[in-house]
Amino acid sequence: MRVIIFGATGSIGQHLVTRALADGHEVRAFSRNPAALRIKHRNLALCSGNAFDPSSVTAAIKGCDGVLVALGSSRLTDKVRSIGTRNIVDAMQQQGVKRLVCQTTLGVGDSQANLNFFWKHLMFGLILRAVFKDHIVQEDIVKCSGLDWVIARPAAFVDGPATGAYRHGFAPDNKNLTLKITRADVAAFMLEQLTNDKYLHQTPGLSN
Repeated sequence: MRVIIFGATGSIGQHLVTRALADGHEVRAFSRNPAALRIKHRNLALCSGNAFDPSSVTAAIKGCDGVLVALGSSRLTDKVRSIGTRNIVDAMQQQGVKRLVCQTTLGVGDSQANLNFFWKHLMFGLILRAVFKDHIVQEDIVKCSGLDWVIARPAAFVDGPATGAYRHGFAPDNKNLTLKITRADVAAFMLEQLTNDKYLHQTPGLSN
């Protein structure tokens, strides 16, 4: 499968690239500086571009079978998640690419009830308030896209290998969660959604 990864040099994106190559996919890594990956592989193509630029997004998506979105920014007020995803969706519609797997965050929409006081009121209510709002807009764009989409809502990222021992698709009022998951497990789950229809047009949460 020929897939493109947006946000390929981010903390989730790097795991997506590594896992996708290991799984035998042809991978396009899209980033402003994809060379920062420092990965060389015969099935890896580096795509230098900006998610804010519709033309570079469209050119990169052409010929792909699936799209993985793990956009992020160190600037807490940046709207790269929503604006970039809008450009990605538009390009997919133009190019006839249907499969979209997008990473947002646990706490958006009906999953807010999964959060504890710290994440609900301190992190997303204050410190990461702008990021959280951008994820909300991002999800709305994906849901209205008409594409074959899956939105993955992971809990807080931690380091560690892929374990496969995490929970997904749990009830929105489930409180028995650690609210943590390894980046490698998030990447593994997202890649599975490229060919698995279990969560098609759904927003599964991910957490240990």
